[in-house]
Amino acid sequence: MQLIIGNKNYSSWSLRPWLALKAFNVAFDEIELGLFTENFYTELTQYSPVGKVPVLVDGDINVWDSLAICEYLNEQHLNNKGWPTDKKHRAEARSFVAEMHSGLFAVRGEMPMNCRGKKKISLSPEAKKEVEWLDNAWTNLRAQNKAKGDYLFGEFSLADAFFAPVVFRFATYGIDVSEPSKDYLKTMLAHPAMQEWLKGAKAEDAVIDVAEVGIDV
Repeated sequence: MQLIIGNKNYSSWSLRPWLALKAFNVAFDEIELGLFTENFYTELTQYSPVGKVPVLVDGDINVWDSLAICEYLNEQHLNNKGWPTDKKHRAEARSFVAEMHSGLFAVRGEMPMNCRGKKKISLSPEAKKEVEWLDNAWTNLRAQNKAKGDYLFGEFSLADAFFAPVVFRFATYGIDVSEPSKDYLKTMLAHPAMQEWLKGAKAEDAVIDVAEVGIDV
């Protein structure tokens, strides 16, 4: 398989399926295309009809959109282990992932993913509400599933992969959260695949000005 991604420092959508593949030890080749470069859209047309990353290529099957890719991986390569085994928890995990995938616009808009940066910003009231929602969600889920492990549903799941870009965002912008959520951030940031992604992000030299917001600290 091949996974076509954007810059590791900035491409939050690319991180999700990349992390899922790494965390579940699924072999793949990585093709990184520089976002907003002259060749980006030209090269991407051979993989995707929508001109966006990420794209998964599995034989003669091309899957785009991070959620579609992760669902495909779960069915075809993870033996359905990407989601919690309990039916209620599985439904809950999918609901949280859908919320992350289609909502939280203020957090995503005001805090672009910038893994190698350390920034200070002022959040809008809407973004603060979304941070509070995330904080409460992480706190409640970890309390509910703590006996099974340190991730949101105990063991690492696709839900964690989807919140991974927010984890990097909170680390970059120094977002204050509750102690249980701080523990979750530490758990995620310590994951070997997250460390590998961060190492790759720091090795890049491309700078995307629109994603460089806030004051350096």
